[in-house]
Amino acid sequence: MAGTERQNSRLDGGKGAAASAQPPRKPLQVMHISKREEQERLRREAEEARAAADAATARAAQLEQAALAAEGGQSSVAPRPPAAPRGPQTSHAPSMDPDEDDLSGMTMADLLGPADTGRSLNASPAEAAASRSVDDFDFDEDAFLAALDANEPVGTTGEVVTGTVIGMESDGVYVDIGGKAPGFMPKSECGLGVITNLKERFPKGLELEVLVTREQNADGMVTISCRALALRKSWDKVKQLAKDGKVVQVKVSGFNRGGVTCDLEGLRGFIPRSQLQEGENHEALVGKTLGVAFLEVNSETRKLVLSEKRAAVAARFSELEVGQLVEGQVAAIKPYGLFIDLGGISGLLHQSVITGGSLRSFREVFSQGDTVRALITELDPGRGRIGLNTALLEGQPGELLADKDTVMAEAEDRANRARNVLRQQEQSAG
Repeated sequence: MAGTERQNSRLDGGKGAAASAQPPRKPLQVMHISKREEQERLRREAEEARAAADAATARAAQLEQAALAAEGGQSSVAPRPPAAPRGPQTSHAPSMDPDEDDLSGMTMADLLGPADTGRSLNASPAEAAASRSVDDFDFDEDAFLAALDANEPVGTTGEVVTGTVIGMESDGVYVDIGGKAPGFMPKSECGLGVITNLKERFPKGLELEVLVTREQNADGMVTISCRALALRKSWDKVKQLAKDGKVVQVKVSGFNRGGVTCDLEGLRGFIPRSQLQEGENHEALVGKTLGVAFLEVNSETRKLVLSEKRAAVAARFSELEVGQLVEGQVAAIKPYGLFIDLGGISGLLHQSVITGGSLRSFREVFSQGDTVRALITELDPGRGRIGLNTALLEGQPGELLADKDTVMAEAEDRANRARNVLRQQEQSAG
């Protein structure tokens, strides 16, 4: 019995030792407490976030009221009241439902306040005008184009404008040409030749035409010239004189190996020695006045070539007219006709107008040096051409081949009849 009790005692002691060797349960309790603190912290942070959102909403409403008061109008929509703070959550964990957040579901219009349509009900006329769009305003196209024209730059290169002298300096003249700044004319561009007294030549208030030689700079000023305009007009006049085949008088101003120089309408002209009547002693011509005609007129290259010999031809042309009966000698026989010397100038008697009959050879009618009486049917002073006709003097086609002497002797009377024919032809052509 005692042994049994001792054995039981040892067993119980072993169990007690085993029980005392097990670890305590405190770590499970600490984990439970830590989770609760985390939930409490998250709940507090959620409440603080909601409180901050409510404060922001209230501040936005205050700013909107201040803006309306500054504009002088009243909003027809009441400001959004701040949301009441929420009580503690029933759940230990913070709510993740977006419907419970005051900012959720709000648009930008909700954050900025009521729309303009609500405010426009009580808006003042000034506010109504300010709120109009560009499409609401009338657009006057004519007024817009007129404004563009009023601000368009005045004076493009090569344009002739009229202006008024408003002032001057030692190096030039200021002219009002209607731009935002006056035009400036350098002294060297004030005219042809040398101008010694600008004030006397260009008094204030003088109206004049000028040529724009350079468009406006950054200050709106353009460069103008009287000289360039005078030169342009001179070239235009000389071109017309040359076209008309006119003879002009020029004064010889200098000479060189090739010929002499002269002045014509402010332009420098040149007469080659070959075109002078006294080309062998051309130095003696300086200071003398000569009658000259035009050989070449080119404003782009500024080339003006004249001829004294051609002037004699031009002078002779001035004595001639279409329908006139002239007399000359056969100077040259060419395959296409005869050249007739009319006293310093030549006329062409073309083979087609020598006779109305069948002509096999020119020599059947005229030979070198023969005297010929013919009608002028064409005059071209510019090119120095004269067209002659003997077929019009015939009573019947081919009469010149049969009786040339009679036709030539009666040429005066026959010419009157031929002029009537020419007039009829001109009237038919007209």
